[in-house]
Amino acid sequence: LLAFQPQPQIEAVLARPLERLAGGTVMDVPAIRADLETIRARGWGFSWEETYDGAWAVAAAVRAITRPGVRILTIHALGGIAMMQAAVDASLERAAELGIEPPKLFAVTLLTSLGLEDLGELGLSGGPGENVIRLAALARDARCAGVVCSPNEVRDLKGFFGVDFEALCGGIRPSGTTHDDQKRTATPRATVEAGADYLVVGRPITEAADPAAATRAILAEMDAAGVAG
Repeated sequence: LLAFQPQPQIEAVLARPLERLAGGTVMDVPAIRADLETIRARGWGFSWEETYDGAWAVAAAVRAITRPGVRILTIHALGGIAMMQAAVDASLERAAELGIEPPKLFAVTLLTSLGLEDLGELGLSGGPGENVIRLAALARDARCAGVVCSPNEVRDLKGFFGVDFEALCGGIRPSGTTHDDQKRTATPRATVEAGADYLVVGRPITEAADPAAATRAILAEMDAAGVAG
């Protein structure tokens, strides 16, 4: 995280007496500077799980990932509005520094592998739709571009927040394919007709006997929905 802070803040930290807090703590200032340079050159120094962490950690991660060619980033809505706001601010700030279009930040609501029966175990009251809308409201207030949800919630999402608040949907299962562990699913056509802006398709393509043919069939189904609409 320190690698991506303003230089005066880095210098202020390195000027303090170093204290060994763990066996792997680096105590040599030149070695620390070298590590910081490596992290900056590589573009990251964190685990992907940190995008579901505290506001400062997520902001640093998003700042590091924001670069030319990155169009969409996802964070977790359950991290809270402060975390999401920090992520959006970090992305906008870094994009302005680089002179690029900032990536769209989408907040993950409920995984499509979760059904009604799973929510109680997580301490969530109400059904999947209620929880998705509740989290989407936080994401909208945090200025996220939209949310990640299942196809089942898209119509309500658009009804509550308007067509410009975007929906990125997983749980896409073409007719005749297995649902695997997915509990809130729809076909590509139904998802497009519901108003989804982006579809994420994994196993129906990667586990198909002919992935290219499966991809073409899914795209044709999406195109047909667009024509029908």
